[in-house]
Amino acid sequence: MSRLAAGLWVSAYITRLQAEGIPVYVVARGDDTAGAVLVKLATMDGAAVAFQRVADLMSGTRKWDVLAEGPESEVDAAIARQRRFDPDLWVIEVEDARGRHLLDEPGLAE
Repeated sequence: MSRLAAGLWVSAYITRLQAEGIPVYVVARGDDTAGAVLVKLATMDGAAVAFQRVADLMSGTRKWDVLAEGPESEVDAAIARQRRFDPDLWVIEVEDARGRHLLDEPGLAE
């Protein structure tokens, strides 16, 4: 199965979040076709979680995994390190006090 271009996936993700009334921002724009995507969830209490997509080699699928979790400043530092390593990386920030990010919904793994 072919994967969606990163820019198209990000656009669809933003639309889905906005439909739920969840604030979302593009913090760093990556490569439209092949850029990887990080999603930062800020829970508005000083804490955050950064998610990255990883391949599940056993099933051949992709899933969201935690890259960093804890104080927002530490999560931001982890994201900055990833950006230095991969300048084509997309960084999407979701702000929701209830912790909603919708990454666990069907269709968002690809």
